[in-house]
Order: sequence, then C-alpha cells, then structure tokens
Amino acid sequence: MTGIIIQARMGSTRLPGKILKDYEGKTLLEHILYRLRQKVMADTEIVFATSVLPADDVVETFCNSNNVKCFRGDEQNVLSRYYECAEQNHYKHIVRMTGDNPFPDIDELNRLITYHKENEMDFSENFSVLPLGVGMEIFTFGALKDSMLYASLPKHFEHADEYVLDNKEKYRFGTLDVVTGKNMPDVRLTVDTQEDYDRACYILEKAGKKYVTTETAIALAMEFDRNIKSKRKD
Repeated sequence: MTGIIIQARMGSTRLPGKILKDYEGKTLLEHILYRLRQKVMADTEIVFATSVLPADDVVETFCNSNNVKCFRGDEQNVLSRYYECAEQNHYKHIVRMTGDNPFPDIDELNRLITYHKENEMDFSENFSVLPLGVGMEIFTFGALKDSMLYASLPKHFEHADEYVLDNKEKYRFGTLDVVTGKNMPDVRLTVDTQEDYDRACYILEKAGKKYVTTETAIALAMEFDRNIKSKRKD
C-alpha cells in the first residue's frame, strides 16, 4: 500500500489558519482532497497528518467530516509524525505532500508513483522541475526509517525528506522530468503569504469551476504576477 501523507496544521506563522481559509468556495484542504479523489491511482490511501495540539482539532474534524484518515503526532518533529503514521498504517511507499498547496498535479503524481515502483527507487521526486507547490516526492519506508535512525540536524526533523536529500549518494534517487509546458520551477503555486493566497484565489476565480490544470495555473499565476508588478510601478 502507498500512503499519501499530507502534513497540515493550523499554526502557520505568516498566514495563520491558511489551510481552512476560503479559496473560492472551498478550503485549501478541500481543494487538495478533491484533486486527489478525482484522479489518484488505485492502491493508495490518503491521510492528513497533523499535530496533537488543540488548535489542530479542526483538522481531525475536517477529516471525520470528509471520510478521510487523520493521524496526529508531534508538532515540530515532522519526521517522527511521518514515520509513526507510515508505520502504523503499514505503508511500503510514502508520498509526501503538504497542506499549503492547492494545485498538486495528480497526473504527475501518478506518473511519479509508477516510475518509482517500476524502477525500484528509494526516493523519487518531481518537485524540482514543476512549479513550487505542484510537485511532490515518494520514498520507501526503508528510506524513511533510515531518516529516523540517522537524522542529526534540526532540519532533518522539521521535514521528512531532508535527511535523504542530504545523503542522496546512499539511495536510489531519481527525478522524473515533465513536459516543457509544466517545467516552471520558478512559478509560485503554493500558499505561504497573503500574496500567495491572493494569487491562488485569482487562479481559482479565473479558471471557474473546472479542474485547474498545471498549465492553466501557470498561465494565470504569471498573469497575476504581471498585474501585481504593474500596480507596484504605478
């Protein structure tokens, strides 16, 4: 079983409560869940991994209301949260996603899962070639267990992937390329600031009710950024 673990908590410092803010009629978590349920391949399980803090009770409530798994663990030690969630659910492969990305590319996720398994990789990613907030990564439980055993730097515990990224030579590590129209790693499609939130809402409003493709999101994000730059000059 492949577990799609989405880390999500309310305690953002720059944009508090962003995961449950309104984004054109849906919360950010609803957008992510909708996209996954529309397209993700079989033999996967979705789980939101949040903290045990009372402030994150609302994440568990969201999961219960939407019939999706919720795991609660350490707020700061995200690595342990991933490891305990994966161990408890017996996941052989783990997809890492974050709850601040409203436009994950699920077609590319499916390609990544297939690539990862067919090539027997330890860690595979496409986040370095897709727009920021669109890509993701998948790693084996073995690679995650290594991270728990050998992590030593603060960043290794803050992010579930940092130990492997610092030690690529120890693993079968791969990057899956994407088509030219999606290869835009400098475009921001994540939500970390008020401007990011405004950009996401602009994209959703302009795109209408349809499923927003990566190409559409890129075009509208660039349009938004041009408008912002123009206003600042004025």
